[in-house]
Amino acid sequence: MDAEKETSDFWQDHSLTFLEMAFRTDRRERLEKPDGYGQKTGDCGDTVEFFMNLDGDTISTLSYDINGCLNTNASCNAVVSLVEGKAVDAAWEVTPEQVAGFLETLPQDHFHCAELVVSTLYLALADAQENRRSPWKKMYR
Repeated sequence: MDAEKETSDFWQDHSLTFLEMAFRTDRRERLEKPDGYGQKTGDCGDTVEFFMNLDGDTISTLSYDINGCLNTNASCNAVVSLVEGKAVDAAWEVTPEQVAGFLETLPQDHFHCAELVVSTLYLALADAQENRRSPWKKMYR
């Protein structure tokens, strides 16, 4: 083990924002019959699911479920913080770089977690748009 790894301290190496987002679980829930749903498994094996409810053109609720690491959990909570209460159009503008910036100390070798989470958000947004065009499909979830 090299000297840098030996002196690494998880709690000191991360921002308070990252730590809060990594360990936060209150937004982790499965909504029944959401207006938008997205699920994706990354190359790393982590799986993210987003459940979205809309109030007009506003994302009123965004929750998630994951089978993944703390970095993925932190990225999910960051996305919820960035888009909940905002217009659907604004949510399409969220990028993995914004998620990493919000978290401040997402390890570079876990940037793929932010990419996975944002791409799953896009799937939920696309599903919500499709459900608006064909509302009957929502009944068959």
